[in-house]
Amino acid sequence: MLLWSGAPPRSLISRWTIPEMMLRAESLNRFTSLLLPGLLLGLFLVLAPIEPVLGQPDSCGVQRDVGTRALDERVWKQLNVIYEKVSAQQYDEAYEDLRKMLGKAGREPYLQAILNQALAQVEWSRGNYQASLGFFEQAVELNTLPDQAHFTLMYQIAQLYFMQDRYDEALEKLDLWFCESPAEEITSAAYVLQASIYIQKEDYAGAVRAIDQAISVDDDPKEPWYQLKLAAQYELEQFPQATATLEIMVSKWPGNKTYWTQLSQIYFRLQKVDQALAVQALAYRNGLLDKQTDLLYLSSLYSNSDVPFKAAAVLQNGIEAGIVESNTYHWTIVAESWYAAEELERSLLAYEQAGTAASDGVIDLRRSFILVDLERWPAALESLDLALQKGGLDERKTAEVYLLRGMAQFNLGNFDSASADWGRASRYEKTREAARQWMIHLQEERRRRTS
Repeated sequence: MLLWSGAPPRSLISRWTIPEMMLRAESLNRFTSLLLPGLLLGLFLVLAPIEPVLGQPDSCGVQRDVGTRALDERVWKQLNVIYEKVSAQQYDEAYEDLRKMLGKAGREPYLQAILNQALAQVEWSRGNYQASLGFFEQAVELNTLPDQAHFTLMYQIAQLYFMQDRYDEALEKLDLWFCESPAEEITSAAYVLQASIYIQKEDYAGAVRAIDQAISVDDDPKEPWYQLKLAAQYELEQFPQATATLEIMVSKWPGNKTYWTQLSQIYFRLQKVDQALAVQALAYRNGLLDKQTDLLYLSSLYSNSDVPFKAAAVLQNGIEAGIVESNTYHWTIVAESWYAAEELERSLLAYEQAGTAASDGVIDLRRSFILVDLERWPAALESLDLALQKGGLDERKTAEVYLLRGMAQFNLGNFDSASADWGRASRYEKTREAARQWMIHLQEERRRRTS
């Protein structure tokens, strides 16, 4: 039996969360989009006035009431020169220029915020993420940038904490961003980030709530979101809920074999064997099962559901296609399944394949039983001789070989050989009585032939 049970290993949790590089890419995109307007924010803000945000809950703190501001021409020109250096990747020079400007900014919080934001972006470009985080936080603490820039920086701070594995701080900053941001600014990406933080904190219930929010507000939920949700449900052992999630995943991404197999395995875990078989069989018909474990699992499902014909066919086809290893163990499963399906000829062929690589005579003995049932006495005798030749039989199986050999010899008219084999079989307790009965039958047959 190769039926899966239990939650996926912890490695899958990491794989099903939002990959760090994805977050890095998203952050870089945001930083790139803000770089020019961040360094030239004076002009940007003049062209894009921001109205105060209304309707935020009182519990979220004091509402921001930040008007539009502009930078003077001198500062504008200085920032423009610095931006040219950033464009040329002259980050060290840009950093020194910005530090000098910050030192001369005096008590102008607005200019300080702009310079801190620009310094954060330069430090990010230099790979100094901790320093970048400090400058971003200073820009936010000054609380003077217009809402769009202010809230964007808050979100980026939460991302930076997440990327540094500082999950409590990341969640705290993100919760504050949720609280203070206008509702229309909250997108599915923020809930995905929140869910990823919860996953890392092993708060799987929180992760499910967050990712459900992401899915509900997005017209096109992404595949990794469902993967994250599924991982959290596994950890919570919410298997019925995980089934519902996988049913959606199978419908949205029908070409992903993993989802079909996972859905089948959860059905089996929930003791819904018919559904487990139906799902895995459909994946097989769709040509998705391309691994040995897939076919062994499907074959075992057919066997458990008392469909031995298909259990044998699936596994034998897999062996012949080179997907399942051709060895004694697998061919024995095929042979036993064909036998259960009363396909004796196919069972014999499978047992013959199994016996070829076997190191003992057990498989040859099993084949002999079928040959005796079919009254193929020469073949049965040959198979029994091979079983004895290979050896490795316990006492009971050895006794069975001699009993069956006596039957084969008797039906071939070799009475002396039959008597010798039954004599050997009579030495074993398990076959003593049967051997005695056959000996009586042999004596009667001899008397009949001589009378």
